[in-house]
Amino acid sequence: MLLILLGVLIMHLIILILLIVSTAASTWSVGGDTSTDLWYSCMTSNGGYHCKPASSEDWIQAVQALMILSLLFCFFSLIAFVFQLFKLVKGGRFFFTAIFQILASVFVMCAAIIYTVMSPNDGATQFGYAYVLAWVAFPLTLISGLIYIVLRKKE
Repeated sequence: MLLILLGVLIMHLIILILLIVSTAASTWSVGGDTSTDLWYSCMTSNGGYHCKPASSEDWIQAVQALMILSLLFCFFSLIAFVFQLFKLVKGGRFFFTAIFQILASVFVMCAAIIYTVMSPNDGATQFGYAYVLAWVAFPLTLISGLIYIVLRKKE
């Protein structure tokens, strides 16, 4: 049982790190001399690296908000798991933790879908590694949430 709990905890920490990197990293889309993330659009020109704030369009603000919410819910889920680990009655399930984790999964999925549909695609840009990490974090977060539903505290 201890190995299962340790495995779930390590998986949760990996998911949290993936969400942090995908939210903060500067490569949601890459093309030529330009890299764009959720916060800045950076360009390399004349040997310099120049950044300007991301557009103030509604869709990018929605993606920013959803990624931050997914991060917060994943973090709250980790705190809830540790709290329930010590306070939950024997035989109880980690429903509270599971709900937070599944909500984090839904938020990161919605953010990635909005970015996929709304990001300008001029043929020269490609999706970067932060975008891919967001999509990798989605199924891992969902699986983690489902594991928390099944997991129960042993006697």
